[in-house]
Amino acid sequence: MEGQIVFFDGVCNLCTGTVKFIISRDKQDKFRFAALQSESAKTILKDFNINPENSGTILLLKEGKVYQKSAAALEIAAGLGGGWPVFKIFKLVPTFIRDFVYGKIASNRYRIWGKQESCMVPTPELKAKFL
Repeated sequence: MEGQIVFFDGVCNLCTGTVKFIISRDKQDKFRFAALQSESAKTILKDFNINPENSGTILLLKEGKVYQKSAAALEIAAGLGGGWPVFKIFKLVPTFIRDFVYGKIASNRYRIWGKQESCMVPTPELKAKFL
């Protein structure tokens, strides 16, 4: 598949908000999306030995490579265009520090932002962006 696939927690309010944020800034239509809970995610990520139910993170599949945690977030920002690629400067921060901060946010995402009972359902206009 061409483009880049963002795998996200479909019941997490922070994660679905992030997907909406990406969609509104993806002027080149680079990104497609799949909830980690979806059959598409299970099928695609199986080839990378990743169990989406246990990942607990946003994932980005780009050019045959899966990026996780802070690396995924920074790659996504770089792909948005505009001023967002400036965030790649954080790649200068060691991965273990970036991922520690990412992990703190991820482990508290339901408590802080809440969660839905079921995965986000895209509007008819956005349905083509979701696997």
